[in-house]
Amino acid sequence: MNVDTAFVLGGGGVLGAHEVGMLRALDEAGVKPDVIVGTSVGALNGVMLAASPGDAVAGLTDLWQSDVVRTAFAGSWMTRISTLARTGTHLHSSGPLRRLLAEMLPVSRIEDLAVPFQCVAASVERASAHWFTEGPVVDAVLASCAVPGLLPPVRVGDGHFLDGGLVHSIPVGRAVALGARRVYVLHVGRIERPLVAPRRPWEVGLIAFEIARRHRFAEEMAALPAGIEVHVMPAGADARPGVDLSQLRYRDSSRISGYIERAYQASSRYLAQHSPT
Repeated sequence: MNVDTAFVLGGGGVLGAHEVGMLRALDEAGVKPDVIVGTSVGALNGVMLAASPGDAVAGLTDLWQSDVVRTAFAGSWMTRISTLARTGTHLHSSGPLRRLLAEMLPVSRIEDLAVPFQCVAASVERASAHWFTEGPVVDAVLASCAVPGLLPPVRVGDGHFLDGGLVHSIPVGRAVALGARRVYVLHVGRIERPLVAPRRPWEVGLIAFEIARRHRFAEEMAALPAGIEVHVMPAGADARPGVDLSQLRYRDSSRISGYIERAYQASSRYLAQHSPT
């Protein structure tokens, strides 16, 4: 694989709309990826770009504004409780998201995408990261997006897989391992908000998970080899210290347009000052 420029798309549920704004800014600046790596919602955004790089920004904007969140997490409270009672493990079926991906993707296998693409999921049986580099693309993206408790584990081959954010929240190290010399990091805005010690019971788990989510990214950034150019695209997110409670409102799509526009404006300003070298 001849790799110069990589796009790395991180996870974060509904906040993944920020990545659409970043992609729009990158597209307007003429920055194109040679490889795309993604995790969780970043896998969903990334595979759409890999499938149709020429019109992906418009397609993703339409997709998010047409409420992809409520499509993926469909169902009333009664339906969700019924699903949990029946399965004992999750609130939503993965069927709606599977149908959406199958409808929107023009190819069925990862290796047939227009731009090389990889996504990561957490292997249940091996308790490790698993990178999907070939094979059925819908299964791979579903596995990467399988949020524990919300969506069921996805079976691929003889294994079961959960959300890639459990093992790689922002997998910049993978792009470097693939040979990229220039990396654009598209994230969902959480890393722009400083953390503080929890003060309420519900903040304890959220902050603990946020520490784990950021830790590997920070380690990989600190261990980058010399000569690697990394651009962490700004989301223009709320930088007030504290925990981001939006992850508890995982079906709230009311701010999606704002997320897209805010990240677009912030990333456009950044790119105007940091043109590719």
